[in-house]
Amino acid sequence: MAYLAPSEFVTKMIDAGESKIFMSARDTVIRAYMAGAILALAAWFAVTINVQTGQPLLGAVLFPVGFCILYLFGFDLLTGVFVLSPLAWIDKRPGVTLGGVLRNWGLVFVGNFLGAFTVAVMMAIYVTYGFSVEPSPVGHAIGVIGENRTLGYQSHGAAGMLTLFVRGMLCNWMVSAGVVGAMISTHVSGKVIAMWMPIMLFFYMVFEHSIVNMFLFPSGLMLGAHFTILDYLIWNEIPTVLGNLVGGLAFTGLTLYATHVKTLPKRNAVAVNAVPKRNAA
Repeated sequence: MAYLAPSEFVTKMIDAGESKIFMSARDTVIRAYMAGAILALAAWFAVTINVQTGQPLLGAVLFPVGFCILYLFGFDLLTGVFVLSPLAWIDKRPGVTLGGVLRNWGLVFVGNFLGAFTVAVMMAIYVTYGFSVEPSPVGHAIGVIGENRTLGYQSHGAAGMLTLFVRGMLCNWMVSAGVVGAMISTHVSGKVIAMWMPIMLFFYMVFEHSIVNMFLFPSGLMLGAHFTILDYLIWNEIPTVLGNLVGGLAFTGLTLYATHVKTLPKRNAVAVNAVPKRNAA
């Protein structure tokens, strides 16, 4: 597996962020739409495995297949551009502005939501025979997830909101590690291995991912789960988006940029050697 040194793949991260900011609106939305749809399919797949086997670890082990497909196809998630686009602005690339970063985030958000929502509608039709019967066990499980991860947080008040935000941070710490993982190898096998590990971790630990949730919660609402659109927005989606932004940018983007691009000069060896040695007792 061909491996790029950190200084090389962090430069690739900045280049990728610059490219996404200058991408046309049409291409940005298409790529985001497909990313949201494929990740939603992977989430549906993982829930199905969990229900049929009763083993959440197996669903987590196989969920990253969707993430690997969408990144190998060059599609974009909001959680990925949260990390990449700001680096081009921080690095002062010509023509890159804060407005360009926000435009990129907004278009990717819309595309991801439309893609995830499309799969949510298809899934709801699939598990109810076109809304003619009660949801299948998989549909019921998705509805329960929606209730537990909206009303469940709400029942804890401010502590629940803090927990939700932290789970969002932890999630994009891992997801953005997967995005970076795709850049550290020039071989497909190396990219897949590097992406698989952090994505499996985030799914098994039930961290909060804003795009996966764009599928789970609208699905739950269509299948008759007992929470509202406002519950979904306030007690999941909005805090999760903010947690994803802070976690991915702080723990992955800025740390890698600070230590591999804006590296400080090495310590002066002469000065270190000049420090007087402690006298023997």
